[in-house]
Amino acid sequence: MTLPPPAAPAAPPPSQDEVEAQLLALVARVMRIESVAWGGPDDTVRARFVGRILGDTAAAFDRLWAALAPWDLTPLFRPGPHGRHVVLLVQGRIRPQPSRAWINGVLFVVTAISVFWTGFWGHAAGDLGAALRDAALFTAALLGILLAHEFGHYFMARRHGMAVSLPYFLPLPAPFSPFGTLGAFIRLKEPPRNRRVLLDVGLAGPIAGLALAVPLLFLGLYASELGPLPAPRSGQALMLEGNSLFYLAAKYLVFGRVLPAPPGDMDWLTALRFFFTGRPVPWGGVDVILHPVAFAAWTGLLVTALNLLPVGQLDGGHVLFALLGPKARRFYPLLVALTAVLGVFWSGWWLWTVLILWLGRTYAEPLDMITPLDPARRRWAWFGLLVWVLTFTPIPLQLFVGR
Repeated sequence: MTLPPPAAPAAPPPSQDEVEAQLLALVARVMRIESVAWGGPDDTVRARFVGRILGDTAAAFDRLWAALAPWDLTPLFRPGPHGRHVVLLVQGRIRPQPSRAWINGVLFVVTAISVFWTGFWGHAAGDLGAALRDAALFTAALLGILLAHEFGHYFMARRHGMAVSLPYFLPLPAPFSPFGTLGAFIRLKEPPRNRRVLLDVGLAGPIAGLALAVPLLFLGLYASELGPLPAPRSGQALMLEGNSLFYLAAKYLVFGRVLPAPPGDMDWLTALRFFFTGRPVPWGGVDVILHPVAFAAWTGLLVTALNLLPVGQLDGGHVLFALLGPKARRFYPLLVALTAVLGVFWSGWWLWTVLILWLGRTYAEPLDMITPLDPARRRWAWFGLLVWVLTFTPIPLQLFVGR
């Protein structure tokens, strides 16, 4: 009987000096190291290196990211003092959990029913066949825009190799909402590698949504008609959708006039006042009677503008942080003040003020904060902020009741 050879003794674990020497060698491949400090204020930071990244910083991060995988370490690239670079080695790697797609599917179906019911509810007093048709057109157009927006984020994130959830749709039927939904969102399961990735993912959604919303808006406006607004009789209700600069221009291109138009002449000061406050109420004037597709496209523009608010975890917050880095936080008080003041004229802005105070302080900070935006992406970032200015609607919806 032959006995198996004795097992080789397990190799002793490397000493602390050996570990530090190996990590130092890995970082030295991508950085000219000037100083190093082992450990940090807590147990998560293993080391802090100060020096200069060699060559392209994005490529250097990718090399170090791959090299540190067996060590279960995450590199962080940060700007340092006097133009230096700082590399932090943080214990642990994010391991995204798989999604439960059935939840996304159920929410989408419920939201589709909610949007359809809301579109039907607004026309239920009329012809049944026309009400069903209008509800179907509104549902298809609005969900198409929201799907384009969210999958713009999704596919751009997947293109960059990021783990991301499918879209979560949020139903809210009439009479609680005039749209049947609170919109949708996707969840990034890991931080972006650098500011370029953050910009690409953050801006892809609004651009994809606009690519569908803009042609649908013009199609819907061409299918709409001008009609008289009611006189201010007692109990008479008037609902007006608000103007953005883009929506105002689109109506002018289609109908050749600024809408809504009051019964008399309106000078530019009165027009500016109406744009920001909804006053004076254009009783007895003329406005466009929106086709359901036009109303869905207007809603898509509103959703785009709200998502592009340049703060926190919103798409606009991603764009501004990608463009300015930590300096983006300086605009946080201005956005709070803007929404709070506009809340005087449309109470919905006070809800947004609360949301910004609650969630607007946290930005999606990339792992690599050294790699800058390239010139093309900087232009895209400024374009994204311009889109926000053009689609921003100071008074989204107002209900007036005659006295």
